[in-house]
Amino acid sequence: MGTRMQWDIFCKVIDNHGDLGVCWRLASQLATLGERVRLWIDDATALNWMAPTGCDGVQVIDWLDPAAVQEAAAEPAPDVLIEAFGCEPAPELVVRFAAASDANGPRSWINLEYLSAEPYVERLHGLPSPVFKGPGAGLTKRFFYPGFTPATGGLLREPDLLERRAGFDRAPWLAAQQIPWKDNEHLVSLFCYEPPALAALLAQLAEGPEPTRLLVTAGRAAHAVKAHFSNISPENPTLHGHGALSISYLPYLTQPDFDHLLWACDLNFVRGEDSLVRALWAGAPLVWQIYPQDDDAHHAKLNAWLDWLDAPPSLRRFHHVWNGFDEAPLPPLETQGPWRETVVAGRQRLRDQDDLLTQLRHLIAQKS
Repeated sequence: MGTRMQWDIFCKVIDNHGDLGVCWRLASQLATLGERVRLWIDDATALNWMAPTGCDGVQVIDWLDPAAVQEAAAEPAPDVLIEAFGCEPAPELVVRFAAASDANGPRSWINLEYLSAEPYVERLHGLPSPVFKGPGAGLTKRFFYPGFTPATGGLLREPDLLERRAGFDRAPWLAAQQIPWKDNEHLVSLFCYEPPALAALLAQLAEGPEPTRLLVTAGRAAHAVKAHFSNISPENPTLHGHGALSISYLPYLTQPDFDHLLWACDLNFVRGEDSLVRALWAGAPLVWQIYPQDDDAHHAKLNAWLDWLDAPPSLRRFHHVWNGFDEAPLPPLETQGPWRETVVAGRQRLRDQDDLLTQLRHLIAQKS
């Protein structure tokens, strides 16, 4: 695989910007390794703050612009076609891809799936999926499942990520973000949807024995926190905290600065897929709000991850209450002790495995 390859990645934005977050990290990591990448996206607006300077080697194509699609499909077919999270690639490109596969031998079509710790991931990872209809009929896709164990596709991790994490000093970063942090304050990040136990968390922090500064991310988390305070005190909402709790509301952060936020904090509340992975690499205690599904499939998914993490009972209970599986009172937060030890041990297990891109390139080399 010494030659430079062309990769086309298709992404539809569903979970706010989590899907795009994963795809942009993959695209930019590929480009850093010298590959050519085209990212087909149906809503690229989040890139304005997620990656405002773009990335050399990554071309963004507006999937909803017929002229852009026609122009891109007329270019040489990609060596690797990735459909992220079950989205259907543009038919025009699949026609081109199929013709090139017939003429020049097999190319790789990868179905990049959602992240899960459930047992089916190990069973399905790497399996072929023949295409029986449409412009790609006769071709074969391969399932690629990210995951937490050696029998899965692993997680995205830049080669120098953990070295950068180890060398990070939070004080200058916090100052550059104009976050008024005092040395004795616990720092907690909040990236969430609208968790049922948000009010209980804010009360716990305000009544806590030690000062805490809550760093609230832009978007749904900030709206949820402000709505809470406006509801309980319409005349005088304590939007910036009370008691032991101080609150800073953050602007939308670039991907590097989102990593820095997680590195700076003593505890991270995250949601969805991309931020869960980045919080694991950060190595601080974390609480995950899983994306809710109508059939409650997210219950099994969360519990499978807690099993992999070997979460202590207090962390498991906190997750269940935070995600609305359990109406019990919210357990006390921990920024040290078993919560931290559990995440650090999980990170070490992940560090001992090949990262997602290494495994993806290996799979493509095997099958091409």
